[in-house]
Amino acid sequence: MRDQENSQKREDGNVKLAELGSSAQKMLGSVTGLVQTVRNKTTPQSPEENHETLLKNEMDFHQAAKRNDVETMSILKEKKVKINSRNVLDRTALHFAVAGNNADAVSFLLKHKARVDVVDKHGLTLLHLAAWSSDLTMVQMLIKAGASQKATNEDGMNILHFAAQNDKNDIVHYLLTELQLADLNIKDKKGREPFHLAAENGHINMINNLISLGLFTMEEDKDANTALHLAAANGHDAVVRALLVRWEEKDTPNVKGATPFYLAVEGGYESCADQLLQDGSDINTTTNDGYTALHIAAEKGYLSLVNFLIRNHVDLTPKPNDKNTPIHLAILSNHMDIVDALVDTGFGINATNVRGHTPLHLAAELKNTDLVENLLTIGCDLTIADKQGKTALDTAARSNHTLIVDMIIKAERYNTLIKELIDDINLEEPVTFKQDHSSTTSRIRSALWNLAYQQFKPDEWKKLAQLWKFTDQQIKSIEMQWTDKTSYKEHGHRMLLIWLHGVLLRKHNPIKSLYEDLVVTGHPHMAESFRLQSSDGVQPKKCIVS
Repeated sequence: MRDQENSQKREDGNVKLAELGSSAQKMLGSVTGLVQTVRNKTTPQSPEENHETLLKNEMDFHQAAKRNDVETMSILKEKKVKINSRNVLDRTALHFAVAGNNADAVSFLLKHKARVDVVDKHGLTLLHLAAWSSDLTMVQMLIKAGASQKATNEDGMNILHFAAQNDKNDIVHYLLTELQLADLNIKDKKGREPFHLAAENGHINMINNLISLGLFTMEEDKDANTALHLAAANGHDAVVRALLVRWEEKDTPNVKGATPFYLAVEGGYESCADQLLQDGSDINTTTNDGYTALHIAAEKGYLSLVNFLIRNHVDLTPKPNDKNTPIHLAILSNHMDIVDALVDTGFGINATNVRGHTPLHLAAELKNTDLVENLLTIGCDLTIADKQGKTALDTAARSNHTLIVDMIIKAERYNTLIKELIDDINLEEPVTFKQDHSSTTSRIRSALWNLAYQQFKPDEWKKLAQLWKFTDQQIKSIEMQWTDKTSYKEHGHRMLLIWLHGVLLRKHNPIKSLYEDLVVTGHPHMAESFRLQSSDGVQPKKCIVS
């Protein structure tokens, strides 16, 4: 029964370690190695432990200590095994017995004068191990045997740090009240006291215990993080609530300019963020890099937090010195749900980043057809040029994405139509700028393909484009894709489909319009051929844009 309880405690310790941050894992990696090895004797050894310097009897002795196998330890002791033999990490059998909370093995070793002052290569003492993975009884046994209570490891942590970090309240109470070791409450090499470590790991009982013992602190560690920063960054609601009752300044920045509120959002912890906000934290706080909570939530893809910030009236005004605005960050990280949420609020769809790129520039550069479509239908500004003087159309052309080039040209021509012929266009009808695949226009699209590929000669498509008021930039952008000797056919075909999009929006008869324009440009035979191919069964008035 006792072995089962010990095994469960060791298992709980390993679970808690997995929940710690990366710095804590590094700090306690050597402890975990001991505990894990004890928990399962079949666990493969680390590379360092595969090169043991121990004799066979000494290795067997260590393994027996891990298993709490006192009978085997006694037999090996009779064979004159060295009780204090060390492995390559300077660990003795007593280290493994303590790490496994193996009371029988520890009693045996202490009875036979095992040394209690041995420190492993990471600076971990037996008391450190006991505070991490064992219990108060083990701590008391080691102290009674002469173990130093004030020793620190390579990170400057002592037994009180380890006990606070692993929520060992009985050990903390024993050290501070019975042994009166208040001088253990020091800062480690990161500038953190036991109170910081308890907050970082979310141990609310330990926090309350330390407060009752007078060890509450609002001091900062070497990164200017307070206990509130650490609790918020790790999403510990109960600790945040307990600290806020006593906290004075909620928006103190750390060395990176991050406040507890910002860190809660960065970690994705909406409940913590809400507590801090309700307690007076600034929702628009900015880090040294110019990031707000909205920036980091958008970049990390936290849709719920983005909506939370919007509901709580976060400032949605793009900042002129932003390297990337929140909507840029969401696009770059491919969080389209967040882009939609920001767009729905009217967040600056024409905002520019440090390169002068609008969201449309980015969408074109990343070849995101759906996002381009959304931005075009919303009505983003197509005339904005980046710091190199390039519009979104230029960016799409350079990115060699023909569909997006054609979509932007359709939108530019649509905007011109709106200005010139507002009465002729039904603005209530949905407009799309994507490629037309509707069955209604299939026959005329087939006729346009034949016209471009079977009848156009080089540069003839440009004459029509100029007649239809395609700009020089639009023509150049079409020509930038497909550049061999017959590419004019593809260019002409794309231009005709863009033209068809506008004609259908204006509710004009595309067959009649193109027939007349081909005649005007000196191609009556081409016009008649097109009419014959496209008119059979077509009802232009029923054509729609889809």
